[in-house]
Amino acid sequence: MSATLFNQQLEHIAHLQREYDALLAQHGFDSLAIYSGHAAMHFADDHAASFQSYGHFMHWVGLADVQHSWLVIQPGKRPQLHLYAPDDFWHLTTQLPDEPWVSALDIKLCTRRTTPSLDGKAAVIGDVASLPQDTQQALNAERAPDALMRSLDELRVTKTPYEIACLREANRLAMAGHQAAQAAFIGASGELDIQLAYLAASRQRESLVPYQNIIGLNEHAGVLHYQHYELTPPKQRFSLLVDAGRRFRGYCADITRAYAGADAPEAFAELVTALHGLKDELVYSIAPGVDFVALHERMHEHLAEILVAHDLFKGTPEQAVTDGVTRAFCPHGLGHLLGIQVHDVAGLRHPDGSPAPAPQDHPALRLTRTLRPGMVVTIEPGLYFIPMLLEPLRDKALPVNWALIDELLPCGGIRIEDNVLVTESGHDNLTP
Repeated sequence: MSATLFNQQLEHIAHLQREYDALLAQHGFDSLAIYSGHAAMHFADDHAASFQSYGHFMHWVGLADVQHSWLVIQPGKRPQLHLYAPDDFWHLTTQLPDEPWVSALDIKLCTRRTTPSLDGKAAVIGDVASLPQDTQQALNAERAPDALMRSLDELRVTKTPYEIACLREANRLAMAGHQAAQAAFIGASGELDIQLAYLAASRQRESLVPYQNIIGLNEHAGVLHYQHYELTPPKQRFSLLVDAGRRFRGYCADITRAYAGADAPEAFAELVTALHGLKDELVYSIAPGVDFVALHERMHEHLAEILVAHDLFKGTPEQAVTDGVTRAFCPHGLGHLLGIQVHDVAGLRHPDGSPAPAPQDHPALRLTRTLRPGMVVTIEPGLYFIPMLLEPLRDKALPVNWALIDELLPCGGIRIEDNVLVTESGHDNLTP
């Protein structure tokens, strides 16, 4: 790892310490305990589900798989990390990396699960409700105070140089996986083999991905959160949609690509190219002061132009938007905040913590804020052929080209997604 990244991480921790000191004083707390969380066992089994550490815990230490551990923050004192590292011959014991950030914390390796002692008026955040009842009572702290939580979430909205470097590297690693997935598709692989090619090239095991990868061939590309991997390659290859990420030091990449297969109609390949152009146009529009809701609405306006230009809709672009045609072809939002969590915190709040809900016409939108420098957002326009969404249009006597849509139904859909940093003067696309 580069010395620059290590120095950025030390500066990141110092920044967090200053901000946490100020926020604890502002909200009247003398100490804060952050619980890392722990994996939950499958019902009636002794096998645990996949796990990732609590976001505010990772914000400090960048360790995505630490369980039963605590971080204690007290103004004017060094942060204390109580790291659970039991003596164990069944599993590899948790070990600290040989990295400079370790020196910025007071670290205690705990062979048993402990409960930190907290001074003065204390708060505790994390999945405390999953702890034994006696542990919860021993904490003697206010649990997840709402005003403090809103402030801590807001702190994560603007990324430090260290966080941006981690997001950039996560994107680089994820793109290697996407290139391998495309090659596997060209080689006529099935969904599972494409997934395995992605994991190998991005250098990660399946339990470590930041979200379950979506690998959808043909009509499966039109299932927005398609959750399976078929073992057998289809007889015809119309399309592939890959929505797959990578985590680096706790920070997530979230990238989507779509491809036309050898058996796809020419119209579908042209639509894939058009969606790439739409994504690029929207990325170029990102800058401080841009209203993300307005950008989402602009996506629908340009999507309407694509529908008309490619003969899917024989009316005007304005009619396609007004009559809800574009929403039937793209039911999700333009994007969301990205960071330690794929759908990062505070996307539906104003900077002061007050609610900023999605508009009634776009209920799936996950980001309603005005963009400012340091935010990282996804830009992911889509165009899908989903029967249950398109069928209601048939009853409205709209000028939809149903013959062409029926031809494109086996292709499922298209989504193109990049991860973009808002800079002081515009934007920086983190996706290679």
